[in-house]
Amino acid sequence: MKKSRSKETLWGYVHMFVTDTGRDLLAKGNVPAENMLPEVAYVKLAWALGQTTDLDKVKQLMITPIAGEITKREPYNGCLIFQGGIPEVEEFIRKFHK
Repeated sequence: MKKSRSKETLWGYVHMFVTDTGRDLLAKGNVPAENMLPEVAYVKLAWALGQTTDLDKVKQLMITPIAGEITKREPYNGCLIFQGGIPEVEEFIRKFHK
C-alpha cells in the first residue's frame, strides 16, 4: 500500500491533478479546497455537514465562496496575506513583484 502525502501546493490553489497522489485522491472523491487555509476548510466542512447530509450538496457548499474564504485570483503573496504575512518574505516579494 502506498503511503504518501499530497503536496500539490504549499501556498494558494490546490492542483490535485499534478501528482499521482492527487489524482488518486480525486478518484476517491476528494474535493479540492481551492485556496482555503486548512483550518478554514475544516470549519467550513463542519458547517456544510450541519446544513445537509446530501454529499453532492456538501461538495457544492465547500466550493462556493460564502465569507471570502475562496478568492477568484490568488494574491501575489499567496495565503501569507491572510495569515498576517512574514515581514522578511513580504519585503523580499515587494522588491521583485511589480
